[in-house]
Amino acid sequence: MLDVLIIGAGLSGIGAARHLQARCPSKRWAILEARDDLGGTWDLFRYPGVRSDSDMYTLGYAFKPWTESKAIADGATILRYLREAADEADITSQIQFGQAVRQARWSTEEAAWTLDVETIKTGERSQFRTRFLYLCCGYYSYAEGHHPAFPDQDSFKGTLVYPQFWPADLDYAGKQVVVIGSGATAATLVPAMAKKAAHVTMLQRSPTYMVARPSDDAAALWLYRNLPRSLAYDLTRWKNVLVGMFLYRLLRRWPQRAKQRLVGLASKALGPEFDVGKHFTPRYNPWDQRVCALPDGDLFEQIKSGRASVVTDQIARLSANGIELASGKVLTADIIVSATGLKLNVLGDIELSLDGAAFDPSKALTYKGMMLSDLPNCVMTYGYTNASWTLKADLTASYVCRLLNFMDRHQFTVASPEGNPREERLPFLGFTSGYVQRSIDALPKQGRRWPWRVYQNYLADLLAIRWSRIDDGVMRFESSFESLQARRATSS
Repeated sequence: MLDVLIIGAGLSGIGAARHLQARCPSKRWAILEARDDLGGTWDLFRYPGVRSDSDMYTLGYAFKPWTESKAIADGATILRYLREAADEADITSQIQFGQAVRQARWSTEEAAWTLDVETIKTGERSQFRTRFLYLCCGYYSYAEGHHPAFPDQDSFKGTLVYPQFWPADLDYAGKQVVVIGSGATAATLVPAMAKKAAHVTMLQRSPTYMVARPSDDAAALWLYRNLPRSLAYDLTRWKNVLVGMFLYRLLRRWPQRAKQRLVGLASKALGPEFDVGKHFTPRYNPWDQRVCALPDGDLFEQIKSGRASVVTDQIARLSANGIELASGKVLTADIIVSATGLKLNVLGDIELSLDGAAFDPSKALTYKGMMLSDLPNCVMTYGYTNASWTLKADLTASYVCRLLNFMDRHQFTVASPEGNPREERLPFLGFTSGYVQRSIDALPKQGRRWPWRVYQNYLADLLAIRWSRIDDGVMRFESSFESLQARRATSS
């Protein structure tokens, strides 16, 4: 019987293990990872130019300074950083690869989870038992993305590619490429492919806010030259957290001014003759969807050079040689890249049950953004939509350690947030992005008041998660099966 079983060996899972090592050294834990290597997102995505969309001083771990010169880093460098974080603490040896969790069953009598696990290569099934289930499997499906069926798709004679499953042998040098989409993936792919392709067209139904930012953090580089590395990292991390929060609040408070400013910056970068109104002026307000950061304005630079272009239109159908648009225009393509977004999943697509009854996460309230109402001994890691994922993952790991140590001191075996049926149910995420709206009904809900509210604010969470009482009147603790049965009899 394990004390903690971590699901996922990506950014969150490795960080969770490091926190457990440091703050709960007596706990027996392991990591299950469905893929053949660690890294999660950074092992999965291998399309040209793949990089972070947050600065690495906040996307990196608090316990491991980011020492590379680039604040916006490429995927290979990030993956190397994650491997170092795991290897230097001997975490890699405790990861069981190729193990996909299919079901997790909670037993009140045993105060434990039993997991049904499939070995990917052989299909063999095995079981793991753990007191505490720690889900670090992200928020999107690794098995499939969002792949809309284009009219007459089978008539296209070229190569249709999905970024999530990029062919390692794809040769796009000298080819005509159309990238469908306008999110972070498209904004990364277009400038990267334009360096070798004959021409790359970004085809979008509607524009996204895009802003150029330096790939180097000048202040961070100065601090690293003049201060001890750990101090320079901490100062840079806090500087970027506070600046990011300030800009986010500024953009949300004055959306029309913010919109004018962001569109104005794009216009300045692209020149007066470019139709920014059509191609870079979204219909929504800033941060209704994520703002795309362009390192050193790379997308703008490729558009100005003529190696890339933007077309805002609807797809009528695919033809043998490209795409026919609703406007009547035809885009010739040797390669079409469908960068149309992710498919969200909930709790790693693991079927959960409590004493034989299926647990529906869409009916649950999220507690402090990391546990679900009436779901015992289970934590999920969800990062921020308006800041680096790791900031919230780090707070979650810190809380898990505090919770486990509190339970040990008081000889509790079960911790479960007691749901409030009178609490108003609101969407878990407030984004209008397509990948969120497509799955909004399957996601857990949040309330209007703490601890059921999801703040999307690092400072608010820091105070409320790291320094708040563990025994807050909402978290229900039990120490034995008998006490649980007595509690249930009283409530009924």
